[in-house]
Amino acid sequence: MGGALEAATRQYFDFVDRKDAEATIEAGTEDSQAVDEISRRWMRGINELGTYIRDLLKMVEDVHTSISNVHETLQGDIGILTCWIEQDYTLDRKRIHVSAPTTVAFRRESGAWKVVLFHSVPLPPAEE
Repeated sequence: MGGALEAATRQYFDFVDRKDAEATIEAGTEDSQAVDEISRRWMRGINELGTYIRDLLKMVEDVHTSISNVHETLQGDIGILTCWIEQDYTLDRKRIHVSAPTTVAFRRESGAWKVVLFHSVPLPPAEE
């Protein structure tokens, strides 16, 4: 059975899969950060990240995410989870598959683990 960070990560992706933008945003800290691999830029702060999440979840359909190879490290009120993500979704009527090593950094705020950094590196399919 996974730990607290794995549970928080699975809940986070459940919000994404259900396209619940507000719950996804609320799962982050005010100073949360992430990388947008499409525009190739950092997003810093919940306002910028929130706008991105709302827009993204309006554009995608039929999102399904699974995580594996989970490892979590806790140091007081800071936690780091690394995992592998497999995600499928539809964008502009095209089915997309993402396979990515991912890091999620958390900070405990008012007893809840909140996402402070989300960093995922989608990899191209392995050559056969």
